[in-house]
Amino acid sequence: MVTDWKIFNPPAELAEILAANGNVTLAGSTAELVDLACGGTTSNEFEVSYQLTGYGRVVEAVVVRARNGVCVNYTAPYMRRRDPDAMLIGDDLPTDQPTFQQVFDKPFADLRQRTFEWLKTEPLAMYAYRTGSGGLGHDALVVAPANAGFFAFGLALLQGILSLEEIPADFAPASVIYVAPTFRYTDLDGKQVVVHNRREHLHEVFSYNLYPGPSAKKAVYGILLHQGEQEGWVTNHCSAVRVVTPYENSITIMHEGASGAGKSEMLEHAHREDDGRLLYGENVITGEQRHVELPRTCDLFPVADDMAMCHPSLQNNGKITILDAENAWFVRTNHITRYGTDLLLERLTANPPEPLLFLNINAAPGGFAMIWDHVLDAPGKPCPNPRVTIPRAIIRNVVDEPVEIDFRSFGIRTPLCTSENPSYGIIGFLHLLPPALAWLWRLASPRGYDNPSILETKGLASEGVGSYWPFATGKRTRQANLLLEQFLNAPRTRYTLIPNQNVGAWHVGFMPQWLVREVLARRGTAKYDPANLREARCSLLGMIPHQMVVEGRQISRWFFQVETQPEVGIEAYDQGAEILYHFFQTVLADFLADDLDPLGRQIIECAMDHGSVYDYENLIPGIY
Repeated sequence: MVTDWKIFNPPAELAEILAANGNVTLAGSTAELVDLACGGTTSNEFEVSYQLTGYGRVVEAVVVRARNGVCVNYTAPYMRRRDPDAMLIGDDLPTDQPTFQQVFDKPFADLRQRTFEWLKTEPLAMYAYRTGSGGLGHDALVVAPANAGFFAFGLALLQGILSLEEIPADFAPASVIYVAPTFRYTDLDGKQVVVHNRREHLHEVFSYNLYPGPSAKKAVYGILLHQGEQEGWVTNHCSAVRVVTPYENSITIMHEGASGAGKSEMLEHAHREDDGRLLYGENVITGEQRHVELPRTCDLFPVADDMAMCHPSLQNNGKITILDAENAWFVRTNHITRYGTDLLLERLTANPPEPLLFLNINAAPGGFAMIWDHVLDAPGKPCPNPRVTIPRAIIRNVVDEPVEIDFRSFGIRTPLCTSENPSYGIIGFLHLLPPALAWLWRLASPRGYDNPSILETKGLASEGVGSYWPFATGKRTRQANLLLEQFLNAPRTRYTLIPNQNVGAWHVGFMPQWLVREVLARRGTAKYDPANLREARCSLLGMIPHQMVVEGRQISRWFFQVETQPEVGIEAYDQGAEILYHFFQTVLADFLADDLDPLGRQIIECAMDHGSVYDYENLIPGIY
């Protein structure tokens, strides 16, 4: 067994920590991390706790060894969702993100050094991995308290873990994640804080909390985005799926958007009623329901769940080409509230071939963790962010190679919109966007209504450029320019906008993207007949199909032209449109910097002037 940490060729500061510590577990497999997470090979329940001066014994989480994996529940509801303001920058390199100095009114150097001193005194766990996939990322290390083994296990699932016997002699870590949760209490006002410290040839991340959303998964995302910013490419915030119809027609859809925009759901089969029908809308005022019968849906071949690398070395045939950046998927299950909602996912997670990581889900020691059994944040209030981390290797029909994207969609959570309560819930089941307008939606990236994945924010807020901005460490316009370059290099990819939750006065859940997926796959790459397209009343919403037919059944027109719903009407629709116009103009103003691509400036100015869909088409020609 390898016990010498020198095989990792650690940077000088880490080598000093390891030399001084003397109690470091070097892991080379997820099985070792499962035992570490549970407190030992014979333990089935373990409390992750720390003794802090002035606080006493603080319990961060309770870990249970279930029959299908490791189940983790945080004692504080605040730790069960991502804080959107978690990331801070600890260095002096160019950035548009808040810095540690700005937020805490002191340089990061002191806390960095005290973190190193703390790590010298704690039993540690350490392992090696590579960021991203396909050999496109870099060598990396993670160092965490040994009693936070579940954190290390989760990151090992998400990004992989290198066997100790296979560490090459020229292993050269380009990034290190240091985990030190106690400083959340003593120095950081109890907040989720993740500090990125970019140095020459080394990207340090200091994770001061144990929720892996911002401190492991998104920490690696930030590392990849920084690499791409230096090299001229983007890791997109998206899911992707190859969809094959019963008639063997095939398309690939890439679905982007802020947290809660339906990325994981794009990989799921449509949820059916007990009688097999699809409920695609329920009017919240009249109680009327609309169903469609679809005897057989398309076969799904998942490609990516949340992060996809769009590297220049990937083949480009006039379409954006992506490769999954992760080794496992961090799947939210708040919409699975009872047994039988999603049989494929329930079956996979109930009886997996290897242990999974469950968060915010009930489980008894030695029992089963069920993805529909969510913990309560308060009496009668289930946690909105239950998660399960699933290795992509055990996912049925998963696609490992790079894929060309036919349709690039953007999702947004929308509230109800009625004449009494106008809102931006005016987005119909399907909008077709010209490329310039699709680029604007990724700059604005509205976080949307009732977001389950992050702490609550009021009103319509932006997730930032690409919807990955909360994890990017550099300059906003640099990312905007890189995204614009993607659009210009992919003239054969087409762009759509798809809402979830509500359309006007109708509650729809995620059914719009599930039905649109079926329709687009059956249509293939055929262009829309111009006679079947209408200009949306709000120009930010591009074009809409006049009608949509699913297996011979027509979806009602008011699910596309929301102003035709009697509960909405033109006046409420126009008020909702003004909300969107105001939001876009406010957010896009931040991008009008000197280093923005001149074409990008033209597109933003078009939005500022309430340009028409045809104005956007003239700026970057596209196809519908």
